[in-house]
Amino acid sequence: MATTESSAPTTYHLKRDIGLLGLTMVSLGSIIGSGWLLGALYGAQAAGPASLISWVLGGAMLAVLALVHAELGAAYPVAGGTARFPNFAFGTLTGFTAGWAAYLQAVTIAPIEVEASLTYLNNINWVKDNLDLVNANATLTASGLFFATLLMLVFTIINIVGVKFLSDSNTITVIWKFAVPALTVVVLLTLQFHGSNFTAGGGFAPFGAHGVFAALPAGLIFAMQGFEQAIQMGGEARNPQKDIARAVIIAMLIGTALYIALEVAFIGGLDPANLKHGWANPIPAGDFGPYATLATAAGAAWLASVLYVDAFISPAGTGLLYLGTSSRLSYALGRERTAPKRLAKVNKRGVPLYSIILAFIIGEFAFLPFPSWQSLVGLVTEATAVMYAFAPVSLTALRERDAERERPYRLPMPGLLSPVAFVAANWIIYFSTFEANWKLLAAIGFGFILFAGAWTTTSAEKRPDIDWYGWVWVPPWLIGMTVIGYYGRYGGKASSIMPNWIDLIVVTAFSLVIFYFAVTRAVESDKVRELVDAEEEELRSGPDLNV
Repeated sequence: MATTESSAPTTYHLKRDIGLLGLTMVSLGSIIGSGWLLGALYGAQAAGPASLISWVLGGAMLAVLALVHAELGAAYPVAGGTARFPNFAFGTLTGFTAGWAAYLQAVTIAPIEVEASLTYLNNINWVKDNLDLVNANATLTASGLFFATLLMLVFTIINIVGVKFLSDSNTITVIWKFAVPALTVVVLLTLQFHGSNFTAGGGFAPFGAHGVFAALPAGLIFAMQGFEQAIQMGGEARNPQKDIARAVIIAMLIGTALYIALEVAFIGGLDPANLKHGWANPIPAGDFGPYATLATAAGAAWLASVLYVDAFISPAGTGLLYLGTSSRLSYALGRERTAPKRLAKVNKRGVPLYSIILAFIIGEFAFLPFPSWQSLVGLVTEATAVMYAFAPVSLTALRERDAERERPYRLPMPGLLSPVAFVAANWIIYFSTFEANWKLLAAIGFGFILFAGAWTTTSAEKRPDIDWYGWVWVPPWLIGMTVIGYYGRYGGKASSIMPNWIDLIVVTAFSLVIFYFAVTRAVESDKVRELVDAEEEELRSGPDLNV
């Protein structure tokens, strides 16, 4: 008599194929994208030479957040970790809110980077004359849309082939992406460096502390974000408990050091004549790119040619990664039954096929006539900061509710650094301007419509609990930060009501109140263990996702 076992559907699961080098390169490759080509320029325009302080400050803020993520990623090595950690600590609704914010920023970065690649290419005369990829208002032409779609298709295919191929191809790309900016620093410091530029155009800090802070969302935070990508791939790491934390920390240290060196080389390499009237236009309008202009002026035309190539490769490489990591976030939402369950289905190659296809489709919509790169990065920076902010609260709650768990990496001084990390994330939210605040709040509100649809269409026995108790701190936090932004000094509609520094004290005090209240709303220890045990079972045998 035939058994029914042979007719059972085959179960596939994520493949643990990525080692330490691959994880490090995933994070570093996300950190080095289009941001390095424009970050120094926008930072200098906002803060002058004091943009160096902005890079150090931004690096310090993100470093603390990276250390928090390092402990979480090593202790809970699951795919789409930034969406899963808050779910473990506070339940379904909080997990969805964090996951949706993370997904919004991740799924839009791939098309942003593709547009950046094509915009740089369009500055080459031959491309402009024969293909004309970009309109005068920085939106894509019909031919630009065709090539953007082609790039997104290539990214999609690479992701579908499998995570090992994605990791290996990314490693090769990242070596190039790091070598070119490093070479740029060496050449500019050697051939063209004007120390007087660091006090030109109004002194070292021509715009004061306000300029230092305003530079952060102008492209600096956008440039340095991405360390969490190793965590998003945690479900596919070969030795996650050992490698995730190390990969995050190594990538963050290398990325921050590189960006600070690039800013020094950029400011020192400027023509002093361009700074006589301030920092508004340190590079002549219409030039291909800041570093290519400086390389040409320094007599290194060969470097300018290399930069033309890199202007395509660096953003495109980052776009490739974010299409993959955004699919892991929608996979995580599908696993939690807060998004359509099909998004969590894994094919025989060990990748979430439907989640990858969804990232491609949303990317296509993102190519519609939206504002410029600089305008979009403010919204992405805001969403990233909201995503990051959930981590320190979740870590503190999980240390209390899941205290017995083995933690291969431990955050030093967690009682101090966890609330500091939450404050740092809220500072970034505040600096991102009120305009970005309310738009993200609206986008999160729209996400709850999708959540309601997924929840109501899930069968009662598989439907997750809402966990209102663990979510009650989230609306006051997000709405409160939007209100503070409205009255703040960074794009608020009633700006300058709060004096300089007083606004930061208000943000800090509000953040600490929310932080300590949120920790008290964590779910009970038994519920945490139940959720985490289910994930540990996935680590051992792979989940049945073909449902």
